Amino acid sequence: MKNSQTLDVIITGGGIMGSATAYYLTKADPALKVAVVERDPSYARASTTLSMSNVRIQFSLKENIQISQYAFQVLERFEEDMAIEDRIPRIYFHREGNLFLVGEQNLAAARRAFDLQRSLGCRIEWWSPDEIKRHYPLYDTAGLIGATFGPDDGHFDAYAALMAYKAKARSFGADYLAGEVVKIRTESGRAAGVELADGRTLAAGCVVNCGGAWAAQIAETAGVKLPVAAVKRQVFALDTAVKPDRPLPLTVLLSGLYFRTETGGLILLGKSMPEDPVGFNFTWDDQRFTEVLWPELAEFVPAWDRLKLVRGWAGLYDVNTLDGNAILGEWPEIKGLYLATGFSGHGLQQGPGVGRYLSELILKQPVSLDLSIFTPQRILDKRALSENGIV
Repeated sequence: MKNSQTLDVIITGGGIMGSATAYYLTKADPALKVAVVERDPSYARASTTLSMSNVRIQFSLKENIQISQYAFQVLERFEEDMAIEDRIPRIYFHREGNLFLVGEQNLAAARRAFDLQRSLGCRIEWWSPDEIKRHYPLYDTAGLIGATFGPDDGHFDAYAALMAYKAKARSFGADYLAGEVVKIRTESGRAAGVELADGRTLAAGCVVNCGGAWAAQIAETAGVKLPVAAVKRQVFALDTAVKPDRPLPLTVLLSGLYFRTETGGLILLGKSMPEDPVGFNFTWDDQRFTEVLWPELAEFVPAWDRLKLVRGWAGLYDVNTLDGNAILGEWPEIKGLYLATGFSGHGLQQGPGVGRYLSELILKQPVSLDLSIFTPQRILDKRALSENGIV
């Protein structure tokens, strides 16, 4: 390949955000010259593939709920829409639900979120402790007021979905390049392209930063400072001595501990904690589970006082330290530089809605869903979004 290449759009990062954006752009205009630059083509450390692959309607900000509503529409027909000739991807979308427990401390916020979700047409149920116990008899409901259950929520094969977006975008003409973006080039207040670590230069008047946990580093090469930190999150896979009699939903305890069943009868578990380290660290700590998380888990599911820790892994959240929500759209001070970062753990499920929205902004089309509430201008203004309840 030549050392220099001229394109219409350069996307830094080929995870779910970058690949969904490439898909929507090239679907809308196959004549566009779109290149996606991915530092890790194996996706071994991509947040997309290291997540618990959850998608839920249970948010308390209207736009986040609407993004998930669109994600559900996409996932329902995803395999058909992403087929290339006779090759049909399989993403194994399991709608086993999300169950958010409600206690005295989060009752008012949970009720507000529930009412908002219902007003937007979401299928959400409010369960009493007796209903929780009837559905999931292993759970100890002492101290609970109830729970909200989203029957349409669930999980899917994130890697398969990512590969499908990538393959479909390539079939429409997108070019995927292995390389690391070390600089976003600007000229006279406009995006001009990128420089790669191997010396290649790519020119384009539109650059989309979908760098995930690396997005803030990439943005800073153009003088853009973002309140986005790479925070390590750990997942543990458990083989319990006592098995549930049915698949368990993603169950979120009052403390923030969450777990769900996985293929093969395992339980996947995680918890975000204030002391989670910032930085590009992919080690995982079995003592974190045995000393901190297991006692908490066994209190809620007493039958799981006997289990085996099978494996674990760590991935990164791109945490927006301002308000925990996405930073989406054109950076006000640099024309043609678009951002999609700060998803704080919600990124996988928001990929379809964000990809469509960015493509519409770039192509100057009417937007299908107004996501301007996530404007990067609020970063310059230091104006946090207010979101009560589930985030």
